[in-house]
Amino acid sequence: MTHTMTAKAAAAGHRYGTVRRLLRLARRDRLATCGAVVLALIVLAAVAAPLLAPYPGDGTDATHPAEALRPPGSDHWFGTDGVGRDLLSRVLYGARTSLTITVTVLALSCVVGVLLGVTAGYAGGAVRDVIMRITDVFLAFPALLLSVALAVVLPPGVQGAILAITVSWWPWYARMSAVTATSIRSRGFIDAARCLGVSRTRIALRHVLPNSLTPVLVQLSLDAAGVIITVSALSYLGLGPREPTAEWGLMVQQGQSLFTTDWWVVVFPGLAIVITAFCFNMLGEGLRSALDPRREITR
Repeated sequence: MTHTMTAKAAAAGHRYGTVRRLLRLARRDRLATCGAVVLALIVLAAVAAPLLAPYPGDGTDATHPAEALRPPGSDHWFGTDGVGRDLLSRVLYGARTSLTITVTVLALSCVVGVLLGVTAGYAGGAVRDVIMRITDVFLAFPALLLSVALAVVLPPGVQGAILAITVSWWPWYARMSAVTATSIRSRGFIDAARCLGVSRTRIALRHVLPNSLTPVLVQLSLDAAGVIITVSALSYLGLGPREPTAEWGLMVQQGQSLFTTDWWVVVFPGLAIVITAFCFNMLGEGLRSALDPRREITR
């Protein structure tokens, strides 16, 4: 009973210490905090798009030719596009599409890359050589170029964009996880687990994998900006989501010929891409600085 209470008290103390540390970091890095707050607002706006959009139908397949290319005003805060759809509604629904693709790509890339990387780093030998050589083949191509090449072959749409970007993104997590796992497998607690007869699979899943995740989490926040831009680039080239799906890059592509006369058609979705990518970068830089062990030593 006493041992259980002590364990609960220790767990509570650890959680309290983590909260205090996060609050201290939030006060210290105001730029990362602002990025996190803006990102939270963007995510909330995307989730609540059907409620927040002034014209929800314009986020899908509705058209109003008589309202085409209306400038920003009281009826349409962001103006309307070439077929009369409200741009504010399209931007909100576009956030859903862009963020959904980004989260899916990062989740799939992380799962595939980390599992392969941890396997390579912990197993070593021929297993590591085979996995790393396959990884090197993918890393030999720029991620955007490989994504475009795959998207040309795959059917256009959300699923095709997700698959094309995932295939070009997972090798980075595999290499990072392999390096980390190789370092962890030589530590004392891993040797102790082996001496106690713990199986290799259990050691990899219970000890090596969790200790390999910290750099991956930081990289995820940094890579989100790159994925957002890649999704927008594919859509701009006509290789991503298609009409009537609302997506920021597609909206920029549709309004590029109107920039000199009807600027709002391009500017508002373009600003959405820039602001979201910038906030992801700021959050990632803040996390990298906060989780740097050298900073804790010198503080």
